Amino acid sequence: MDRLKNLEEKIATAVDRVKALKEEKISLERKIRELEALLDDKNREVESLKDEKTSIKSQVEELLEELETLEI
Repeated sequence: MDRLKNLEEKIATAVDRVKALKEEKISLERKIRELEALLDDKNREVESLKDEKTSIKSQVEELLEELETLEI
């Protein structure tokens, strides 16, 4: 009878552990989705900044070319 009680306790402990792991998995999956969304936002921001940098560089080059023509 003690062996059966011991087995029941082990099964109950295992079931509780599985439930806890499932909850942890759900929480971690949610966190992953949040971090992926944040990463996407940051990647879009980086691309926007690269585009802005390229645009500014072009404007500066045009201004330098205009200055060179004025000096001649």
